[in-house]
Amino acid sequence: MTTARELFVRILAGAAVLWAAASLAFVVLQMLPSDPVQVIYGADSTVTQEMRDRIRTEYGLDRPIWEQYGQFVGRILQGDLGSSYQQRRSVVSIITSELGSTITLAVLATIFALTLATIASVTTAGKQSRARSIVSAFELLAISTPAFWIGLLLLTFLSFQWPIFPVMGDDSWRSLVLPVTTLGLAIFGTLSQVMRAEMDIALEQPFALTARTRGLSEWSVRWRHALRHALIPGLTISAEMFGALLAGAIITERVFGRPGLGRITLQAVTNQDIPVVVGVVLFVATVFVITNIAVDLLYRLIDPRLRSTAA
Repeated sequence: MTTARELFVRILAGAAVLWAAASLAFVVLQMLPSDPVQVIYGADSTVTQEMRDRIRTEYGLDRPIWEQYGQFVGRILQGDLGSSYQQRRSVVSIITSELGSTITLAVLATIFALTLATIASVTTAGKQSRARSIVSAFELLAISTPAFWIGLLLLTFLSFQWPIFPVMGDDSWRSLVLPVTTLGLAIFGTLSQVMRAEMDIALEQPFALTARTRGLSEWSVRWRHALRHALIPGLTISAEMFGALLAGAIITERVFGRPGLGRITLQAVTNQDIPVVVGVVLFVATVFVITNIAVDLLYRLIDPRLRSTAA
């Protein structure tokens, strides 16, 4: 299968995933017991039948389910995610206004975790040393500790005990250090374990022995040959975790008082602003699909064998 054909298949599969996510979101939306009209006016407000009918007509809630579903999918295809019940703004404008902060946080956390995992796996793979035992214990600790607890510990020691970094806010690069470290450490453990396991296997392969007999140093074998094998599963996990970071940034942004998708999602869930919740779900699903397609293309840059197979 050529690269172009495989990319086309991936795009079709991604479109099917987004359609399934949108349909599931619509079904969940219909099953919720909350009344959109009451959400718009507030739980304690008295809503007349005339006001109720006007709102239901405005949002298309008075039409048959199948017609509502058709309009729901049609709007999504046009990039329209509807309007917020609470803010009376388009969901797209709400998401884009908060997107930059969350994307910055997720990208920096992924880079931090991937860099840390690469250094840990390259320096400890293929060895049974004390350094490997210490790194493995740290990985296990990072995996088993909830992200919000890591954030609270960092705040306690690096903001309250020693005021090195700000407690909250989004004013400078210093305000990013603790949130990025919190999210990065949360995914570092899994990433490092997988990459080191791949490097352990790669260092035992004939090509590694051939490289050593040609006079390459052990560091060159690790960085130039074995690491290439470890990066493929590392990128796969990073792509999956990047999407999870966008959704999982809710707690971290809350702990550090930062703006972002986490804040608006939490507000939307609390206020039962369903269009915003559905919009965020579809946005995260879209990021998952695009990131996975991009990683598939990166595989061919990292491993030449995949290019020859595709051709």
